Amino acid sequence: RERGAHELRHFRLGDSRRVLMDIDYKKLPAPHDHLLSVPQRHLLEELLDACRPYDGFTYLDGTRVSGLVEDGGAVRGAFLRDSRGERTVRARVVVGADGRYSKTRMLAGIENDRHDVFDLDVLWFKIPAPAGPTGVVRIHRSAATPALAYDSWPDRIQIGWTLPHKGYQEIAARGIEYVRAEAARALPEYADAIHEHIRALTDLTLLDVFAARARTWVRDGLVLIGDSAHTHSPLGAQGINLAIQDAAVLHPVLVRALRDGDTGAGSLAAYEQARSPDIDAVMKLQVMQSKGMFGGGRIAGALRPRVARLISRTPIGDRITRRIALGNPSIRIRDDLFRPTSRPADRSTAPCA
Repeated sequence: RERGAHELRHFRLGDSRRVLMDIDYKKLPAPHDHLLSVPQRHLLEELLDACRPYDGFTYLDGTRVSGLVEDGGAVRGAFLRDSRGERTVRARVVVGADGRYSKTRMLAGIENDRHDVFDLDVLWFKIPAPAGPTGVVRIHRSAATPALAYDSWPDRIQIGWTLPHKGYQEIAARGIEYVRAEAARALPEYADAIHEHIRALTDLTLLDVFAARARTWVRDGLVLIGDSAHTHSPLGAQGINLAIQDAAVLHPVLVRALRDGDTGAGSLAAYEQARSPDIDAVMKLQVMQSKGMFGGGRIAGALRPRVARLISRTPIGDRITRRIALGNPSIRIRDDLFRPTSRPADRSTAPCA
């Protein structure tokens, strides 16, 4: 919060005439009874501050993975490149946490199955908040394509304007004036700010929305977590939560593997086996969410208000909200596996990410 975050208390789905659905996060058990809109770099800075006190932690800023050290088919570290050249870091386990276009996954030769199950892409941009924080995540359906809006740092509104999947090139070819007019039509209350602050296509960021899953999340000496293992829609803002829960599930598996001296795929696979059912469930739920909130057509339009009322006003909605916001409730951080102090690590075998 000190670095910059906005608390979001409601999730609303509405159109130009009414609010169709209003989910109150305060119904969730405290202290996790809200969303936090946090810039990624602020989150990373916070994580780094938490890691630095550990003797075995070394952060190599401005460094990219250029290759994997392999021995007999097992991963034993990584080749890293920065402005000064290349270096080698050896590790008992390499963890790839480098996102949907994971270089680690590619270097490991792990196939990634992409599924275009969503009918939309998203153009992201920010505008100044005209009246301060709203505390609401809102999906607005209008005569134009639906749009997402919520409070963002610093004193901005983050807008996600949805487009037909793979349709950006056609829309962009019509020029910034057309794009700006259509975005303003999707969110008429922000029309003035959109026309004033969106000057060029470079002010927009395109998110290619797709689902994907790596064919395996483990190799001998290597593990994938987060988007590098499984990629999701931004709907529900679940990506960070899912990645953190991956880490919590992987943690005891890694500790046991290092303790036993067995970092082979067979040992590390316990993490994938434990986590796969949760990820499969999220994938299925997100497809249904996307069709329900963003889908067009007469049937979807007729059913949407009824489904929205069902979710808003019955225990079914509370259960869905808990699942989206909190994930698998049985996952807990294994505090008993942390030590208050640790011996200086052998830098030649330090964990490498």
